[in-house]
Amino acid sequence: MKEEKIQTLHPQPGKTNKNISLGKYTVIKENILLILKDSEPTHTELMENLYSRLKDTFEGGVQWYGETVKLDLEARKMIERTKIKPEKYKLIATGASR
Repeated sequence: MKEEKIQTLHPQPGKTNKNISLGKYTVIKENILLILKDSEPTHTELMENLYSRLKDTFEGGVQWYGETVKLDLEARKMIERTKIKPEKYKLIATGASR
């Protein structure tokens, strides 16, 4: 049986992102959202936290998949970069949930 894939999006118009395993996408997405639920990390902090959570159980490059999924979540307006330097990442508030 063929592995299910997802075509990820890119936040910059005109750029395309990667077609990756849906299973790997889901694991990375869930962990990024968990990290951002309680913090607003810089890019480096986000990737380091993601790596430390998944390095022993994830098959593949955690940071490569992390970057691909992070860009997809930005394009889908689920997370955003702050406008101040250094840039930090945060969840986008939706309706009454915040």
